Amino acid sequence: MIAVHLENGVVTTRTLPVPPRPEGFALLRLLAGGICHTDLELQRGYYGFAGTPGHEFVAEVVEAGTRALLGKRVVGEINLACTHCEWCRKGLGRHCPNRTVLGIVGHPGAFAEFFTLPERNLHVLPDEVPTSRAVFLEPLAAACEILDQVAIPPGARVAVLGDGKLGLLIALVLNAHGYRVHQFGRHAAKLAITARVGVVTEMATEMARGALPIAAYDWVVDATGSPEGLRSAAAMTRPRGTVILKSTVHGTVAVDTAPIIVNELTLVGSRCGRFAAALPLLGHPLVRVEELIAARFPLSEAPQAFARAAERGVLKVLLE
Repeated sequence: MIAVHLENGVVTTRTLPVPPRPEGFALLRLLAGGICHTDLELQRGYYGFAGTPGHEFVAEVVEAGTRALLGKRVVGEINLACTHCEWCRKGLGRHCPNRTVLGIVGHPGAFAEFFTLPERNLHVLPDEVPTSRAVFLEPLAAACEILDQVAIPPGARVAVLGDGKLGLLIALVLNAHGYRVHQFGRHAAKLAITARVGVVTEMATEMARGALPIAAYDWVVDATGSPEGLRSAAAMTRPRGTVILKSTVHGTVAVDTAPIIVNELTLVGSRCGRFAAALPLLGHPLVRVEELIAARFPLSEAPQAFARAAERGVLKVLLE
């Protein structure tokens, strides 16, 4: 089978044997996978990664212990939890200290013709949901995680910093839930995607103090993917407000804690989310995820696909 290999910043394809299916796992055939910001960070050295990346996917079940799964189109939770530790017993397997993570930590990813994932991680897709929409479920779940973590009052004003893939999805999700979203970004064409469904958008050529409103929002989401994002978000937040951090940045980020302490801000780190919360959004008319698709490549052209995804201003690139 063809599998993508990422090591020392270089993306290649390799021919590997089809992986064996452990007990309790399903063997999956990739239909579509999405290259996300985390994959690009892995290429830059995040986690010292070497292997097959990929964690946003839609696949067909080829082999499984549960016969009802055979032939089904599925998506899958990316954390492979131990199921018996304290965190797993709380239903927080995403924080299991013994977990591996599909395409990120200790488990080969989805950018291969065939890969495996525990059956308990899988969600069967409704027939009416196109694969090109369903491939967005993992980042949609990450956007929904904000609402699991933070009790934002109905109809509240929320600022979203950043107009990359995740920033756009966060704005779409919050808007679909009835919040008054104000999104700041650097690319008019990207901001137009959320503006078309009612998000208030504003160009901010520099995500820095002086280019953005000061102390204007009780709720601010940093999805800039930039080391400066936290500083900008904190400056925009009113005293005793909340900053939700969605950016994963390779390397150490310097933080000026003085304004955070003086203004008594709450910082909330936010990562993966529950797929069950995101599944209904695949049919929501205000969540137009397909508008984020910039290009599609066959799996055999993964190096070109990663290069395209890394270009400035490019949104979602799919491997099929």
